[in-house]
Amino acid sequence: METVSTKTRSYPFETIDDEWRQRPAQGWSRPADIVVTRTPLRISFAGGGTDLPDFFEVEEGAVLSAAVDKYVYVTVKRHSEIFNEPIRINYSRTEQVNSIAEIENNIARECLKFLNIEPPIFISTVADLPASTGMGGSSSFAVGLLNALHAFRGERVTAGQIAEEACHIEMEILKEPIGKQDQYAAAFGGLNLLRFGRDGRVTVEPQPVVNGSLAYLFSNIMMFWTGHQRAAASVLTEQKSNTSQNQEVLRHMRDDAFQLRALCSGPHIDLELLGKALHRGWLLKRGLASKISNSDIDQLYARAIAAGAEGGKLCGAGGGGFLMFVVKPEKRERVRQALSHLGLVSLGYEVHGSRVLYPWG
Repeated sequence: METVSTKTRSYPFETIDDEWRQRPAQGWSRPADIVVTRTPLRISFAGGGTDLPDFFEVEEGAVLSAAVDKYVYVTVKRHSEIFNEPIRINYSRTEQVNSIAEIENNIARECLKFLNIEPPIFISTVADLPASTGMGGSSSFAVGLLNALHAFRGERVTAGQIAEEACHIEMEILKEPIGKQDQYAAAFGGLNLLRFGRDGRVTVEPQPVVNGSLAYLFSNIMMFWTGHQRAAASVLTEQKSNTSQNQEVLRHMRDDAFQLRALCSGPHIDLELLGKALHRGWLLKRGLASKISNSDIDQLYARAIAAGAEGGKLCGAGGGGFLMFVVKPEKRERVRQALSHLGLVSLGYEVHGSRVLYPWG
């Protein structure tokens, strides 16, 4: 067990794999003039919802998730004093403000406040996929920005510290009705079983990848963009309020994470069994809140299953984003034709979590 200390708090997390215990902290012993980080997005296979405090403070939660080769990039540099504004933040819009308190981007503002970053400062971010699509983009941004700001200050930090700092900012400071899986997936990367203890402790269990099994799995995943973006908070607020009455359903979803771990980390992945497990999990998830699915999403899902998909789910909290299916090679074209009006996004596996791309060393 490891305890990660920040300037104001002690953040416990646990990992059962010595590779993570020996992983070097990121960062340098002196401040950097400019920093660029790359942080992966994620897909979760099972257990989503049991990473919310409303569940794991009653009994242990568990999520099986994997980082993917789609990223959020963050650049941090000292802003030149010749510009009129001391703070510039570039994302889907541009903010030019005089003080940190004026920043409208909640995550950027609170990360700067949390780490006592003084202007002038420039922050820019760009992602491979749209925001609010169920891939954990907001938490990847929080993790990537914190990683960049620590490196900017010349500080060495671990994946566990960054993950818990992001959880603190999103869940405790901003009061977002979210869980803890996205921050850990973004910080650690890889395929992990994440366990959420009643005391808030997160245990990271990296899963072995045998004989290219994970590459095989990802080659048989099809991801379709529904074209609908939605704020996770609008779905999760209702889901949180329903937690007590959904306790038994969430328990089954938690147990599915343990069962899927065996399917995904073995030497041979049975696509039919995996598809059935995802389908069962999706049926359970749909009942957690009224906004998780809708008639359009149900129709798209039914088309894919009728065309030969083994099973699937809607990524993230629900209401829009990406539909993910497990499809055997011989049925890919039929499924593609059934959803021909949707965008198809290829995905690969990412072993690394948030990384500093520049400076390197």
